[in-house]
Amino acid sequence: MFGLIGHSSSFRDARNTARDLGFEDLAEGELDLWCSAPPQLVESFEVTSSTGKTIEGTYIDSCFVPEMLSRFKTATRKVQNAMELAQKRGINITALGGFTSIIFENFNLAKFQQIRSTLLQWDRFTTGNTHTAWVICRQVEQNAPRLGIDLKAAKVAVVGATGDIGSAVCRWMANKTGVAELLLVARQQQRLEDLREELGGGRILTLEQALPEADVVVWVASLPQTLEIDGNSLRKPCLMIDGGYPKNLDSKVMSEHVTVLKGGIVEFARDIGWQMMTVADMANPRRQLFACFAEAMLLEFEGIHTNFSWGRNNITLEAMEQIGMASIRHGFSALGIDPKTLSPQPLAA
Repeated sequence: MFGLIGHSSSFRDARNTARDLGFEDLAEGELDLWCSAPPQLVESFEVTSSTGKTIEGTYIDSCFVPEMLSRFKTATRKVQNAMELAQKRGINITALGGFTSIIFENFNLAKFQQIRSTLLQWDRFTTGNTHTAWVICRQVEQNAPRLGIDLKAAKVAVVGATGDIGSAVCRWMANKTGVAELLLVARQQQRLEDLREELGGGRILTLEQALPEADVVVWVASLPQTLEIDGNSLRKPCLMIDGGYPKNLDSKVMSEHVTVLKGGIVEFARDIGWQMMTVADMANPRRQLFACFAEAMLLEFEGIHTNFSWGRNNITLEAMEQIGMASIRHGFSALGIDPKTLSPQPLAA
């Protein structure tokens, strides 16, 4: 069995979801009540691969909401409690989704393996970042040509280049895709310099410097609420992959020459009997899901019960290829754009 640990995109959405599920106390409760609420096993379901193999899964809501990010102890406790619940349920491999993965990495929760009487077994959990990175790279490779962008001559900016997903995207773009130039954008200068040395190239730029130069922008950093982007200053055409969380880059860019695609989203070959994706603003919630969640499904399909994605900057090209081939084999395709309408659509594997 595989598990998915997620959360609502806002406190308002969380209360609405609780009401729909019959949790009236939570639906009427204020944020302080939610801060002390335990994780909830919301639903169980089956998923059948294109190979014909069927697996069982379960979705655990951590009862975390982004409004809790400023509360360090609350945020960490939410993630730890949800992981403990997954392990006690005997789930083989569980993916951390949304902010639960970010909290785990940024707050280095791997130092805290003991949760009350439970010793967390790390090989039961994965961040899902390897599959997410592979899907984002595939979205670049498949969609840029549809907009008339020749990647061999293109400049690709990676915003959040030194993060786990960002660094993996840079490695793939440099070694597998063969883009003309990588523009590296991140906050910490030393990490940027280390990454450039590892890649053997790339230019370190500020966001303001990189955006006007980039034919493709891969955004895998948190999006500042105060950020303003002048669409007229961007290349024409320009492809922007919104691989951060939450995915709201399209609200920051208004230009007919810029195509914004939600990054790290896959569509499954058949309907999945769940309700969880209806609260994630998916265009087709019965089939579309975050690539990090799909990684847990793929590991269960493949019988790989280990922390496939773990830590920072540990994603290898070999691991990306492995999870990518499994993704195609079991019926997942990257979310793409229709070249005629520029609207999102699933791409053929």
